[in-house]
Amino acid sequence: MSEKISITTEFIKLDALLKFAALVDTGGEAKTLIQEGQVFVNGEVCTMRGKKIRPGDTVSLDGHEVTVE
Repeated sequence: MSEKISITTEFIKLDALLKFAALVDTGGEAKTLIQEGQVFVNGEVCTMRGKKIRPGDTVSLDGHEVTVE
């Protein structure tokens, strides 16, 4: 399942994107999943919750994929 998310800023932090895209319910859940290595950015595991996600980046979690535009 893949969807596109539009942002109006230069970037969005990874944990905020997970909440914005409704992949998680809370910031705490986002933090835990990121720290456990369950979140992928552009196909690679990312454990930095403050990672800057920019247009063109793809984030995936549990089979759900979000592309930022």
